[in-house]
Formats: sequence, structure tokens, C-alpha cells
Amino acid sequence: MMARPALAIPNGMRKVHRRFERWRNSHTGRPPIPEPLWAAAAELAQEHGVFRTAQILRLDYNKLKRRVGSAGPVVRRTTPPAAFVELLAPPAAGVGECLVEVEGPRGRMRIQWKGTSVPDLAGLGRALWGPA
Repeated sequence: MMARPALAIPNGMRKVHRRFERWRNSHTGRPPIPEPLWAAAAELAQEHGVFRTAQILRLDYNKLKRRVGSAGPVVRRTTPPAAFVELLAPPAAGVGECLVEVEGPRGRMRIQWKGTSVPDLAGLGRALWGPA
């Protein structure tokens, strides 16, 4: 196979690429790739992507993908994580309605509420029915 030009190999991959080339040049036939080389390739694939790493290091895409998958999730960030996320509640489908009737030693009270927000009925009851 024709060697890839050095310029096509990203800086972060050059050292591992040289290790693979030295190993390939020192072996005849097709012996299994040593585990340390697979581990280095899987680590690079998490940073540079499985396809690109397999292509540059001349590895089987599916074997590298399995190795990366067993090493944990691949996290590739192109943008920094969000510092603020705004969550919006969906608009109410209908108008809420609430009816509360309270009877105590000082009389009876009826509160009827129609609207989209729920009032603090317990606080309102304490304020109206609390000690005078």
C-alpha cells in the first residue's frame, strides 16, 4: 500500500501512526495487532472520530468501532457546553378553575379562582382566618 502523506495526518495522530507503521514494517503476514496499539487507536478515535482514525491508521472500521464502544461513550464537542439553559413551560390548554369553601368559628368563606396561575390559598386562608 502507498504511504499517506505526512500532511494528511493530524498532529495528534502522528505518533500513533508512526507506531503502527513501525509495527507493520517489523512483521510479515497478518499477525494480530497488539493490544496497546488498539488501545491507542481507540483513544484517538474518541477525539478524531472512528472513520477518520480507521482511515489514517489503516484499520478495520468495524473492529475499531467495537473497541471504542466498549471503552465508553464517544464524546465529541464542537461547541462548549451551555452555561445557561432556559426552560419554558407549555401554555395552559385551558383556564384553570378552583373553588374553596372554608367554615370556621368566625363564619364561612368561599374563594373562587379562575386563571392560569394557582394562588397560595393556604396562605390566604391563614391571613383571613388567623387570630384577629
